[in-house]
Amino acid sequence: MLSYLINKITYAFLTLFGVVTVIFFLFNVLPGDPAQMMLGQNEDSEQLAIVKQKYGFDKPVSTQYFYYLNDLSPISFHCNQKEDYTFLRDGKYSAANLFTIGNTTIVLKFPYLRESFTKQGKKVSQVLAETLPNTFVLAVSAIVIAMILGIILGIVSALYKDQWIDKTIQIFSTLGMSVPSFFSAILFAWFFGFLLHEYTNLEMTGSLYELDDFGEAMHIKWKNLILPAVVLGIRPLAVVIQLMRNSLLEVFNQDYIRTARAKGLSEFQIIKKHAVKNALNPVVTAISGWFASMLAGAVFVEYIFGWNGLGKEIVNALNTLDLPVIMGAVLVIAVLFVIINIFVDLIYVWLDPKVKLK
Repeated sequence: MLSYLINKITYAFLTLFGVVTVIFFLFNVLPGDPAQMMLGQNEDSEQLAIVKQKYGFDKPVSTQYFYYLNDLSPISFHCNQKEDYTFLRDGKYSAANLFTIGNTTIVLKFPYLRESFTKQGKKVSQVLAETLPNTFVLAVSAIVIAMILGIILGIVSALYKDQWIDKTIQIFSTLGMSVPSFFSAILFAWFFGFLLHEYTNLEMTGSLYELDDFGEAMHIKWKNLILPAVVLGIRPLAVVIQLMRNSLLEVFNQDYIRTARAKGLSEFQIIKKHAVKNALNPVVTAISGWFASMLAGAVFVEYIFGWNGLGKEIVNALNTLDLPVIMGAVLVIAVLFVIINIFVDLIYVWLDPKVKLK
């Protein structure tokens, strides 16, 4: 187990290093001057020079790349000269000094994702901390809906193979996989939030936290979660139904299932104790991939429903070319992908003891 985790962590580090390299050079070849974006309409040549020096924009791209790695690294190097970009200014981030070599101080810190270009120096980590929990709540709600309904409908579809109920479920799952999420979002918002608003009491747009009627305090609005969670869960629901049905039909043909039936076990006992657990492996694979992708792919759903999550923040950052926010969001999503993949591998061992960690 220990050697497996070491190998996985090494692989994860190399993967994230590749992601950091790609997103840095990808977004730094885009047209536009970051310093001008930060100053907006108030720029002048003197302020422009100060900002470029402060954020290292006056250096070659290769040097900026090493600055970026230094900011992201938990162990970073800082020059003690105030005019240098790596000088540890007050308020940049909290760090613990390890030791000093000559004119360079080595510190221990949390990864620094820099500051937003358009939010008046607001740290990217703060922007993500305000939006990622909302996306996480939305993704978890959608995946729970997909898992519960998908497994139940998949079992029903397998038990009534080729009957009318099976064909109905298959039609539903095919439509669910075919319809784009942005179209489903518009359709659900219009139908349930506008046409049937009198009966559903659901709004076309809204986020998890909203101001009260007096505009004084923020309150949780759980009803705003219903429509975006259902829409975001439709496609994974369709996938889970298909995978659960096919996997269960394959398990039903195994010898141990026939032996269990010969011993007189009821169909319910066979499904509960033997079939479902062994049929869940492909479902877990699909769910893990969908959950990770939901954190990145909820862009259209969040934007249409006005859900203040990471997806909506990415769209706003793209519209304003707020590169630190975009790069920070992509990096966080990549980290979540890696963590979820390691977690899923451990679940495999629990579901199927025959699987060995190598």
